[in-house]
Amino acid sequence: MSEERFGEFVLVRRHERGHVAELVLDRPGAMNAVSTAMARSIAGACAALGEDRSVRVVVLSSSHERAFCVGADLKERNSFSDADLVRQRPVARGAYTGVLELPVPTVAAVHGFALGGGFELALSCDVIVADRTAVVGLPEVSVGVIPGGGGTQLLPRRVGAARAAELIFTARRVEAAEARELGLVDELVEEGRDREEALAMASRIAGNSPVGLRAAKRALRLGHGLVLPAGLEVEDAAWRSVAFSGDRAEGVAAFNEKRRPEWPGE
Repeated sequence: MSEERFGEFVLVRRHERGHVAELVLDRPGAMNAVSTAMARSIAGACAALGEDRSVRVVVLSSSHERAFCVGADLKERNSFSDADLVRQRPVARGAYTGVLELPVPTVAAVHGFALGGGFELALSCDVIVADRTAVVGLPEVSVGVIPGGGGTQLLPRRVGAARAAELIFTARRVEAAEARELGLVDELVEEGRDREEALAMASRIAGNSPVGLRAAKRALRLGHGLVLPAGLEVEDAAWRSVAFSGDRAEGVAAFNEKRRPEWPGE
């Protein structure tokens, strides 16, 4: 396993011969509250991972024992002038869009508090694995703002417009069991096992074609919300992008030869 640090607060670990990258939120002194510097580091790490063709899956995790991420750094925000806030906005957005736009499958490993921007980072992933200590929510209206890291758009896509409205308008925190029942998280695991289970899922994903994984994610993301005929056209375009690839040829050959494929990744 290798490690690379992006700024002071973000660590990237490589697993499975580099095919699984773990992006670790590592600001334990502030329960991973996202400061300007941390947001810039998240965006930088995502840009590097997105360009690395050896990466097949990214796991988003936390080094803090009691929190995934408590959201924006409100202590820092309290010192901002209006001009500071305007300047910081694109930096903050870059962190959330960085995770959201990763071209490979992403899995969030959530324990403890995942609130506000912290929950939005998790929502930006394709799958959320949470342990029984998880507490999630979008409490932004309770401090005079709105979810600004994608929450008003990503949450209704998960749970429907009415349920998202109730959660955002009440600003309430949701504990793990209810979060799983409502679809706010996808897998609920025993306390302390969120990272382990997320990495295990990532390992299973990473065994599949990297070309196929990227194309499948592209089809899922671009097709979501379209009318069915338009969605099927998105799917067809994604299929055509892989149908004549080296991965497709290797996958068919390996299946017929009853062996594990050695993906060329092209």
